[in-house]
Amino acid sequence: MDFGIRGKRALVCASSKGLGRGCAEALAGEGVSLVLNARGAQALEVTAAEIRARFGVPVETVAADITTEAGRAKVLAVAGEVDILVTNAGGPPPGVWTDWTRDDFIAAVDANMLTPVALIQALVPGMMARGWGRVVNITSRAVKAPLAALGLSNTARTGLTGFVAGTSRQVAASGVTINNLLPGSHDTDRIRAMDARNAELKGLTVEDQKTERLTTNPVGRDGTPEEFGAACAFLCSQQAAFIVGQNVLVDGGEVNATI
Repeated sequence: MDFGIRGKRALVCASSKGLGRGCAEALAGEGVSLVLNARGAQALEVTAAEIRARFGVPVETVAADITTEAGRAKVLAVAGEVDILVTNAGGPPPGVWTDWTRDDFIAAVDANMLTPVALIQALVPGMMARGWGRVVNITSRAVKAPLAALGLSNTARTGLTGFVAGTSRQVAASGVTINNLLPGSHDTDRIRAMDARNAELKGLTVEDQKTERLTTNPVGRDGTPEEFGAACAFLCSQQAAFIVGQNVLVDGGEVNATI
């Protein structure tokens, strides 16, 4: 299927690896030119070079911390007018609810709620004026089924979900859609770090911890960045124009819910 977005321009945040890179590659495969952002310049340049070589699309890079005001300003100056925005930022660290301080919550909300809100506020008005745009926020399955150790993430990402629920319906008539993608466990550095932490807490090997974790997933495995990226590219497609304000789980069926 041709998604009808060849020649569009996308900003993809935190895209040097993991789910962000999966989204960038899927969009590049549809002929979308890219502005890639990540904090680490070296990994970012390697990713950009590989995407250029594989897909033959223009790729610009901005090494900056998207969760800071200065970082966002740097990224937005390079991005200019974009048709597609994919927001993404690393999740807050796991922990125990009794240990989290006000500063911990403020940091989580800044990174995982207020950063995507600021990017939406900066870029969606231009999309509306041009009559077309797509925003996909990478959030978490935790907004559907909270994870006790990820309370900081649960809190911040649920706040973003509420913002999107209202805002998406205000901009849809201008040809702009805003939706959220909710990843479950994917083969990324973050899930490997979580497995290592939980293995240490339980006195297990990392492999045994992973095996135990996967028993709760109907598919019986972790997802891949490529699978996640394909879902992102579809939400950015012309065919997804009637999908507005939705929270799409990409989790192998791990969240057990009728709706």
